[in-house]
Amino acid sequence: MSAVTTDYEKTAKRLSFDLKTAGPAVALVILCVIGFLLNPAFLSEGNITNLLTRSAFIGIIAVGATFVITAGGIDLSVGSMAAAIAGVMIITMNAAIDTMGSGVATVLLGCGVSILLGIGAGWVNGALTTKGKIEAFIVTLGTMGIYRSLVTYFADGGTLSLNFDIRGTYRPVYYDSFLGLPIPVWVFIVVAILGWLLLNRTAFGRYCTAIGSNEAVAKYSAIKVDRIKTMTYVIQGFCVSLATIIYVPRLGSASSSTGVLWELEAIAAVIIGGTVLKGGYGRIGGTILGALILTTIGNILNFTDMISNYLNGTMQGLIIIVAVFLQRGDWGKSRKSED
Repeated sequence: MSAVTTDYEKTAKRLSFDLKTAGPAVALVILCVIGFLLNPAFLSEGNITNLLTRSAFIGIIAVGATFVITAGGIDLSVGSMAAAIAGVMIITMNAAIDTMGSGVATVLLGCGVSILLGIGAGWVNGALTTKGKIEAFIVTLGTMGIYRSLVTYFADGGTLSLNFDIRGTYRPVYYDSFLGLPIPVWVFIVVAILGWLLLNRTAFGRYCTAIGSNEAVAKYSAIKVDRIKTMTYVIQGFCVSLATIIYVPRLGSASSSTGVLWELEAIAAVIIGGTVLKGGYGRIGGTILGALILTTIGNILNFTDMISNYLNGTMQGLIIIVAVFLQRGDWGKSRKSED
């Protein structure tokens, strides 16, 4: 009798896990159906291409956030970091025109600066959290304010604009396509694949999960906790720099409003995808679906007058609260079953 009960419990657990894993995909399909019913133009090639391209920015950042959250951290500075990096990129490329011209070399210089700044900013967040023994929430809340004020200072309270000639050279990074897909989408795909492999097929990914599950046990297991946690923030910074590189040619400018609420969207995408906010479990595939879900919601709001598009942030906030609440319900069940 006990053997039968055990088999039943294993089957039930397997089924519940499958449902939990498939949840974001099911939600995305339902949203697409709703979007089509509201307006058939939702599934037009132009709209789908636009939806995927806009998902790329948040999706790339969210992949980095998956590592940070899986290891038990949080990063609230990504939107402000992107704004500061974009500002420095524009200043650098504009200043390089006199010596390097407005060709590809200048654009590559700006991209290199972006990557260095992203990695550096991520390392600062990680080092302050691990070596400085300051809560990640406090560290990234502080750097969020610092980065936002820096871009405001650089722009003198206004807007930093990319030189028109450089913009012509840089423009294809955002607007061109390859094999029918926009370049930003290809970057998103590559980052997602590499992120999945790193999290699921390497020791680093296993260490992130172990640290998020129980940091003290991870230390006793000879895992270099500080180094691994710092690396998650470096990965986050690198992802922010990539997203910024493909974002700058879209508008060709940066200001204090650049990247506003990107941290909310990135965290929401991660949580919607099934990654546990307290750490210990991460899903890159779910994060990808989460980014698509958020963009789809915003896209649907553009197609209907029932809910104002200005309430997009409200919808994202509610989604985070509901997703975390449901996760708490799962933890409660697991605790009862253990008891």
